[in-house]
Amino acid sequence: MRIEIIAIGVSWGGMKALQYMLPLLPEDFTTPIVVVQHLGAYSGTEWIDILNDMCSVRVKEADEKETIEQGVYIAPPNYHLLIEKDKTFSLSLDERVNFARPSIDVLFECVADVYKGSAIGVIMTGLNSDGALGFRRIKDRGGIAIVQNPETAEVGEMPEAAIAATTADYIVDLHELVPLLTELTKEKRV
Repeated sequence: MRIEIIAIGVSWGGMKALQYMLPLLPEDFTTPIVVVQHLGAYSGTEWIDILNDMCSVRVKEADEKETIEQGVYIAPPNYHLLIEKDKTFSLSLDERVNFARPSIDVLFECVADVYKGSAIGVIMTGLNSDGALGFRRIKDRGGIAIVQNPETAEVGEMPEAAIAATTADYIVDLHELVPLLTELTKEKRV
């Protein structure tokens, strides 16, 4: 089975990690990446434009009913980002989950339900346990579970919670993440 989507959850230290990681993606990287970065309700989105300028793949804020294609999509501030069965985005103002909106768990649970074994879930630096339950669901549905090494993450609490929730397929340092994703998305899984 080929990988159809990569879901990434980041919190504290995430912008710095994304600014390092995303520019390393090759121009021909075709697997869509969907990112939840914990933000304040009224955070600006200029940082997404900065990321887009730094990267060879398109980086943009996800829009309601947008079809998921090649590129990197970032959840908008103060909205949960969901994925519908027809593989389009949906935005929700439902209550906060794990004190967050957007919540990593909300995105990861949708990814697990829609994509099953053709998904990769990645938990990176962050402070709290958001994403751990969704990470486990991705793994339980046959997807690949990747965690940034908590010892080298800016904040290791979120990666530690993910590791405690399920057995990670890979625990990697930040500089190892893009080469691993590139390799996994080129392979055909059985």
